[in-house]
Amino acid sequence: MKLWDKGYSVNKLIEDFTVGKDRELDLYLAPFDVLGSMAHGTMLSEINLLPKDELALLLSELKAIYALIQKGEFQIEEGVEDVHSQVETMLTRKLGDIGKKIHSGRSRNDQVLLDLKLFARHEIREVVVLGEQLFQTLLKQADKYKDVLMPGYTHLQVAMPSSFGLWFSAYAESLADDFLLLHAAYRIANQNPLGSAAGYGSSFPLDRQMTTDLLGFEQMNYNVVYAQMGRGKMEKIVGFALSSIAATLSKLAYDVCLFMSQNFGFVSLPDELTTGSSIMPHKKNPDVFELLRSHCNKIQAMPTEIMLMVNNLPSGYFRDLQIVKEVFLPSFQDLKNCLEIANFALTEIAVKENILNDERYKYVYSVEDVNRLVIDGVPFRDAYKKVGLEIQAGNYNPSREIKHTHEGSLGNLCLPEIDAKMKAILAQFNFKKVDDSIAKLLK
Repeated sequence: MKLWDKGYSVNKLIEDFTVGKDRELDLYLAPFDVLGSMAHGTMLSEINLLPKDELALLLSELKAIYALIQKGEFQIEEGVEDVHSQVETMLTRKLGDIGKKIHSGRSRNDQVLLDLKLFARHEIREVVVLGEQLFQTLLKQADKYKDVLMPGYTHLQVAMPSSFGLWFSAYAESLADDFLLLHAAYRIANQNPLGSAAGYGSSFPLDRQMTTDLLGFEQMNYNVVYAQMGRGKMEKIVGFALSSIAATLSKLAYDVCLFMSQNFGFVSLPDELTTGSSIMPHKKNPDVFELLRSHCNKIQAMPTEIMLMVNNLPSGYFRDLQIVKEVFLPSFQDLKNCLEIANFALTEIAVKENILNDERYKYVYSVEDVNRLVIDGVPFRDAYKKVGLEIQAGNYNPSREIKHTHEGSLGNLCLPEIDAKMKAILAQFNFKKVDDSIAKLLK
């Protein structure tokens, strides 16, 4: 069945190419398509385009389809073009002509716009839940190892004293900023496009505020042309937010791989979290973090892929947008997997103590000794030169004393402040409004 069927058939080669992966990918969108139809049907009844008794039949059947989806038993049948067609086909089979009325005032254009926004909104929430778990793990590890020192590097050269507390909490605060960007993307997704139809509105007296409220949106996309222009833009913006989280995870994974190597030896993983070599019996490889790095780098490419698909399109709908789903929809599960595995692995990681006792790291204290001379009244440039000449002559003996007190430094990690920063960001998502609206719709 095709919603646009006008009594002629399309060449099979052309049909297969134009349908593409929609039957597979639209399964991601199925529950949201049903929710959108429930809201739209309720609104049609309120503006007297659908009798109350017919609405009751439609809502009952839509709830049955929703339950089928939740049980994993929903399928898009062979010959049915997409999820929108499948839902309408199922309604029409059960309810006859009443099932055909659900499309009044809608186009597949605003249906898929709506489905994508509801999907993105739902998936962002799941990313937030998993990301917050990782954030808390990083803070706990930072507090646990706050007094365990390690060398800090610039240019991969030994630079200044750091600590595992500083290292873990750096990635925690990085996630907080990632979530600030994610919240902005969530607000872009949390706007209702339904009622824009094919991108130019409808002559029906649609109540767009009603569907906005029924679906728990923060507000609507007001201009119907812009609502359609938002296809691809929303995915790109959300993609950049996901890629920001992926970038944090990728950098973290690279650090772990580096620090696990024998030349560093700063951290280790339990045997059951490593893999071996088929030829070298001594090997314990950090494959989990190498794969984490690669998956996250792939996610970082996603918004660029979307940008290249949509950046030269004028206003209005074009079929190019269909391909955006192929990179956008699966990316959430990829990121959720990465967040989950990173959280698990970092709870199991072990850190080495007394690293800085090794002679190779003695120069890490040079800045501390320069600063100590400055505190005693020596001008900074003179102090710098004095310590530098001692190092050059091979006469440098570090004091190995460290005293950092300012905010965010070795002696003052500001973990409660970083935690509060993240909590303030998370509170802005207001997931409860969405929960209440969807629960009321399904009641």
